[in-house]
Amino acid sequence: MTAKVLRRLLSLDPRELVRAVPGPPARDPATTRALEAVVISFATGYNAGLGAPPGELDLSHVAPELRGFAYEGAAMSIGILDLMTLGGGRRTRAFLDGPAAPYVHLAHVGTGWSFARMRVRPWTGVRAAQPQFRWLAWDGWGFHQAFFRARAVVEEHRVERAARGPVRPIRDQGVGRALWFYTGAEPDVVAEVIGGFPAGRRPDLWAGIGLAAAYTGAQPPERLEDLLAHAGDHAPHVAQGAAFAAKAHEFSGIVPERTAAAVQALTGADVATAARWTDDSLAAVRHLPDDPGTYEAWRAGIRRAWARQKGGVAS
Repeated sequence: MTAKVLRRLLSLDPRELVRAVPGPPARDPATTRALEAVVISFATGYNAGLGAPPGELDLSHVAPELRGFAYEGAAMSIGILDLMTLGGGRRTRAFLDGPAAPYVHLAHVGTGWSFARMRVRPWTGVRAAQPQFRWLAWDGWGFHQAFFRARAVVEEHRVERAARGPVRPIRDQGVGRALWFYTGAEPDVVAEVIGGFPAGRRPDLWAGIGLAAAYTGAQPPERLEDLLAHAGDHAPHVAQGAAFAAKAHEFSGIVPERTAAAVQALTGADVATAARWTDDSLAAVRHLPDDPGTYEAWRAGIRRAWARQKGGVAS
């Protein structure tokens, strides 16, 4: 099979992907447009990753505030090509070490999409500058499953056999990110859908909501205040997800105004402060084993930093 034929078979129609988004549309047309722009940017990056050499991929034509989603999509297609051609992760490494370096968080998430699509358990071929970043592939796995298998994952609350055990919370954070799209980013719908899940899984789902809400900036601060009201005791997890989004945007060098406003609304801190929580917490666990438990300790440290700012305690 030629590379040209392979690209044609694997390519995505951005508009078809928009139509494939599960769940109801957002009530506000502006929110709908914002979410659709994310999906289109993802598909644009995905298709670009099928063509150009991964070490030379140029996504500068994508709007700066949406570029991270394009890198996430490109990581997915590049990962698929690695898996289909038994490339040993060569393409993925070239991408992570090259053009995706400013978007390292999103690129690892996108790699998880490729594993889920190929029904392969992460990690083959994944290498990270920071060991804990590679666990983000399970976040991407969860998003993929919730997006393309919404009935099983969102409505029936199923968890894939490969994702059971200590990686399940990370996978569920990705499911939570997908729920932001599944619910049309509507706070009351978010709460209703998450409320249907087993109680023990809700904190990780809310973390994913916080991450998606802050990174997309699809809702204004007043609507995010409604979101926090619905989150209730899960506010620390929402803040942790928003802090992840703050760090990812800050690291890329591009912080959209609507993301800055979302981070402030969801954490009570500016982007630089929330990003520093993630850095300090990561530094504190760097000596621990490279496993899901350390990833969870990283997230817990962020929640504690948020709680200290609030003058309270978070688990």
